[in-house]
Amino acid sequence: MTAFNDEAVTGDALRRSLGVSRRRFLSTCTVATAGAIAAPVFGAAPALAQGRSEAAGHDRGRGTLVPPDKRGIILYTVRDATARDPLASDLPSGFREVFRQLSRFGYRQVEFAGYGQHANAPGGADLGTVRGARLMRSWLDEYGLRAQGSHGFIPPSWPLTPADVEAFKRWLEIANILGMEHMGTGADPTSTPYRADWDAAAQKWNTLGAIARREGIKLYTHNHDSAYDFLLDGGPLDAQGRPTRSSGTRKLEYFLKTTDRKNVYLELDVFWAHVARYKFHTYTAHDGSQRKNVFDPAALVVRNTQRFPLFHAKDGVVNTQSGQGYDMVPFGTGDIDYRRFFTRVGAKNYHNPMVEQDNAPSTSDPGQSLAFARTGYDNLAALRACN
Repeated sequence: MTAFNDEAVTGDALRRSLGVSRRRFLSTCTVATAGAIAAPVFGAAPALAQGRSEAAGHDRGRGTLVPPDKRGIILYTVRDATARDPLASDLPSGFREVFRQLSRFGYRQVEFAGYGQHANAPGGADLGTVRGARLMRSWLDEYGLRAQGSHGFIPPSWPLTPADVEAFKRWLEIANILGMEHMGTGADPTSTPYRADWDAAAQKWNTLGAIARREGIKLYTHNHDSAYDFLLDGGPLDAQGRPTRSSGTRKLEYFLKTTDRKNVYLELDVFWAHVARYKFHTYTAHDGSQRKNVFDPAALVVRNTQRFPLFHAKDGVVNTQSGQGYDMVPFGTGDIDYRRFFTRVGAKNYHNPMVEQDNAPSTSDPGQSLAFARTGYDNLAALRACN
């Protein structure tokens, strides 16, 4: 791995380059959460959970970076709990009980990653129907939660087939029943680095975004690190006639420029954006020279504030021995400086951060994902801006 500057890539050098510090996250400008990885309050009443949060100072005082009604979680983090058999466990199982528990922690928003649960849970295995969506909406309302987004269906065809359009509209109907403003996907618009493919993807997403907008839904794409690699858009062509060098434009930056800002939106996964910062900092220019361009995730959001209604608030500890530079950990216990990030991006009443941890489920500790969800909420609520 080439360093961002002439320093060797040590842990300290990487932290300086990325602008992160675990101590700075829990500095005097924030409210540190006692017991960072605490057990979930499975039996606590909502009023008790709210009283606990207020006593900890989470919802008092000025400078809160994430307002209470903007604190969310993607249900992929607790997918083992929604999939759990309620007849075989005393832990929360299925969507209804998971909603109840997340509400007790303090969450007010959720993002879906599919509508399947265990067949023995209330409502049955598949809630991705009109009837199932109405049932889930009643549970969301019951526990004071709002569905803010979903990783739904994006048609594979282009040009779009009639069958794909109808399927897409069914997913939009479900989104509307659930009361969400956004629907998206966890996949890149295209998996290639070539400008021609990103041009085609932009045309497709403009079309889908216009369909979604007519249904009152904002369409978004959620991306990992690869989408922030450099676009191949010039220089000598390879044997297949494809460009081999870059202007220094990143793939998703190009996507933002070539899609309709009223119809196509993005969800920034802050963890994977920092992985991209670690991995993709040097490119081969059209003239063959090597050039550096260190990715700044917060700056990308600031330049395109209205295009980023959603974030995945996911944390990591710096690990220069890994290929991605970070090891994923519960939100607020890692090295990504979220106080600085949220301060820089601003627009706190517009953005919707969703706590996510891909590796939260554990086969040896069935309660771990919900425990980490509580940790994530407490640390998200604790973030304060410096005066």
